[in-house]
Amino acid sequence: MITRIDKNADRQRRHARVRKTISGTPECPRLSVYRSSKNIYVQFIDDVNGVTLASASTLEQAVKTEISGKTKTEAAKIVGKIAAERAKEKGIEAVVFDRGGYHYTGRVQALADGAREAGLKF
Repeated sequence: MITRIDKNADRQRRHARVRKTISGTPECPRLSVYRSSKNIYVQFIDDVNGVTLASASTLEQAVKTEISGKTKTEAAKIVGKIAAERAKEKGIEAVVFDRGGYHYTGRVQALADGAREAGLKF
């Protein structure tokens, strides 16, 4: 019998392994990425206090109008820029990047590049 590999279980294992060492502080929060099949979400998390400081996603109405007609990778880059701008408004200059167990390619890489272009330091 052939069994199918559970890619999400593999991702969760990678994520747990990375999260053992990565933690966000109020001065340098964790930039957490979640990628679904259609959307991408990003949060700036202070793990010391257990608080989300800022967030952005492709589901927000302001973002939806900007990404209409674009590919998912282009949309991820725009979300990264918007998230970085929101973080800058909150006084966040540097972050620890948590790719959520996803491989650093495609939409995850585009989001990170967009955030860097907006002035966020990783």
